[in-house]
Amino acid sequence: VIPAGVTGLVILLLSSYDWFLQSFVDLSIIGPMLIAALFGISLQHYFELRGRAFSPVLVEARLQALQARIRPHFLFNSLNAVLALIRTEPRRAETALEDLADLIRVLMRDPRAMTTLENECQLCRQYLSIEKIRLGDRLKVQWEREGIDDEVVHRTQIPTLLLQPLVENAVHYGVEPSTTESIIRIQLKKTVERIEIAVINPYYAQTGLVLSDGNQMALNNIRERLALLYDVEGQLTTAVVNGQFEVRVRFPYVKTSISDAATGKLDKKIV
Repeated sequence: VIPAGVTGLVILLLSSYDWFLQSFVDLSIIGPMLIAALFGISLQHYFELRGRAFSPVLVEARLQALQARIRPHFLFNSLNAVLALIRTEPRRAETALEDLADLIRVLMRDPRAMTTLENECQLCRQYLSIEKIRLGDRLKVQWEREGIDDEVVHRTQIPTLLLQPLVENAVHYGVEPSTTESIIRIQLKKTVERIEIAVINPYYAQTGLVLSDGNQMALNNIRERLALLYDVEGQLTTAVVNGQFEVRVRFPYVKTSISDAATGKLDKKIV
């Protein structure tokens, strides 16, 4: 109604000028008002849909659904690996069970909960130590940093379980199919006010494992979580470069408070 009314008012005001009447001889006030009304309806509908899409309640529900779909495929394999160690290496089995308990505890967190990059990296190290029991010398991991120091790692906010599923994918599709040593590279990079994390693993095109439905489901899950939490500022891209499958995640650099970073606790949520 407002665009239609404004259009009609403008036409009425301009109609008092001869140059306007001569330029638009056959102009009717009804046509422009209808066009303006249709434009207003379209714009209003767009903003209503956008408001619903980003409603806090819907975002929370969607995040919970996405979190529930994160299937830790390693759980059963890890339990079997620990069972094999109980008699021969009980201390190592105990350490593996402690790591597994930490992973399960994180899986049960609020899907909106934020952690630090340091905690997420530590979680990945615990996961990799469990997989090392099962895969042995086939699994090699390289951690690389660029423009990011210990303080940045210690204070950077990151969504819970953002990096671990990517590392799990790299193990499942880049190490398990191989019979020889395979290297997973985890790169941490900071540019201006953005954090970039890359997980790079061998690409086995002949098996088709890298592009399987399970892999795409996990990547799409994380891509949607980034969109819900950061809108267009969160991105996930994939590429095959020189026989390596690369997953790159980018999101804004948000620092935790010094007190939270010092205690290792962070329970802030994005709504």
